[in-house]
Amino acid sequence: MMDEDDPYSPRPVAAWFIPAAVASLLFMGLGCIMFLMEVLTDPMTLPLDQQAVRDATPGWVIGANGFAVLTGLGGTILLLMRNRLAVGVLAVSLISVLVMLAGLIVVQPLREAASANDLLVAIVITALTWTIFWFARHSKSRGWLTEPKGHD
Repeated sequence: MMDEDDPYSPRPVAAWFIPAAVASLLFMGLGCIMFLMEVLTDPMTLPLDQQAVRDATPGWVIGANGFAVLTGLGGTILLLMRNRLAVGVLAVSLISVLVMLAGLIVVQPLREAASANDLLVAIVITALTWTIFWFARHSKSRGWLTEPKGHD
């Protein structure tokens, strides 16, 4: 039963939930593809400015990026399955994205090699990842996400 006065009482799943969850999944899937392209590309085939960015990127930033896209993909799959574990997994993805963004800002050689476009892309990725995390939290507060099977 829905209590109209309680903003946290369970609500029927909104019609836009599935399209938003699919869009989130596609975004994270694209992130995985882009990450794989980045790590599998021969650096010698890149333009000199992109080679400089790649050379200046520390391993922990690359690792944070990889972890962010993998946990993001897993979290959006859980979101599409309406599993409340999505919130925690997407929180880990967001934290990983923030670590990646921090690397771009605080690692001086990377900051100097990166273009304004690189920074803008990182900020947009951070904003979209935060939005997906917020969507998962909102969905949980509305009662649209459930406990994993086998847990009471």
